Amino acid sequence: MGILNVTPDSFSDGGRHAVPDDALRHAEQMLAEGAAIIDVGGESTRPGAEPVAVQQELDRVVPVVEALVREFDALVSVDTSTPEVIQATALAGAGMINDVRNLRREGALSAAVASGLPVCLMHMLGEPGDMQDAPHYNRPVEEAVADFLAQRVTACEAAGLRRERMLLDPGFGFAKTVAHNLRLLKQLDRLTVLGLPLLVGMSRKSMIGKVLGRPVEERLPGGLALSALAVERGARILRVHDVGPHVDAVNMTWAVLEEDSPHD
Repeated sequence: MGILNVTPDSFSDGGRHAVPDDALRHAEQMLAEGAAIIDVGGESTRPGAEPVAVQQELDRVVPVVEALVREFDALVSVDTSTPEVIQATALAGAGMINDVRNLRREGALSAAVASGLPVCLMHMLGEPGDMQDAPHYNRPVEEAVADFLAQRVTACEAAGLRRERMLLDPGFGFAKTVAHNLRLLKQLDRLTVLGLPLLVGMSRKSMIGKVLGRPVEERLPGGLALSALAVERGARILRVHDVGPHVDAVNMTWAVLEEDSPHD
C-alpha cells in the first residue's frame, strides 16, 4: 500500500503531493514500483495534528481519487474518519476506507456500512492531537490492542458492517511509546487469532528514529527490517512511503517463508 498524502503537514512528506498533478505522478511511480493499493489521505494524523474542515478534506481528496481511478484504474484506499468523505470517495470510485479512528467519529460507521466498501479499523486511544501524551496500558500492549480491536469488530458487525469487509491495524505510533511499538511488533502474531487481515504502517516513523538515531529521511533501512518482521508475524498489507524497496523486502521475506524444498 503506497502512501499518498495530499496534505501540507504530514510528518514526512507534507506538502510534496498537495497539487493534484504532483499527486498523480507520485502515485504512478508507486504503481510502477509494485504498489497494489494507493492510500490517499487529506488530513494529517501525525502526533499533535489538528483536525481539518470537512470541505477542505473533500477538496483535497475527491479529485485525486477520481483521477487515480480514471487514469490508472487503481485500487484506492482513502485514509479518513469523516463520514462525508467516506460517502463522496465511495461514489468517486474508492475501493477501501482506512480509518485511524476505527469508525468512532459520529456518522462514520453508518457511512461505511452504506458505502459497501472494505474498512480497516485501527487501534488508537484519544485523538492525534493528544494520543502521545504519556500513553499507558495496565497490561501487555498486545492484549490491550487485541481486545480493543475485537470490541470494535463486534460493534461494527452489530451496526451492519460484515466481518468479511474488515481489516485490522494495530496502530504503530498511535498512543504508544517506543517500547510499546517494539513489543507489539514482537507479539504481532497474537493479533492473527482475530481471523482478519492485518495492515501495518511503520514507514519512516519516530520509533525508527528513536532506536537508530536517524532523521526521517534516513529511516528506510530500519523500516525494511520492520516490514520483514511484520510479514513473518502475519501482516498482509504494508502501508509504506518507499514502495520499490519494500516490494523487494517482502518478496525476499516471502521466498524464505514459502521455501519447502526437500532436504538434500
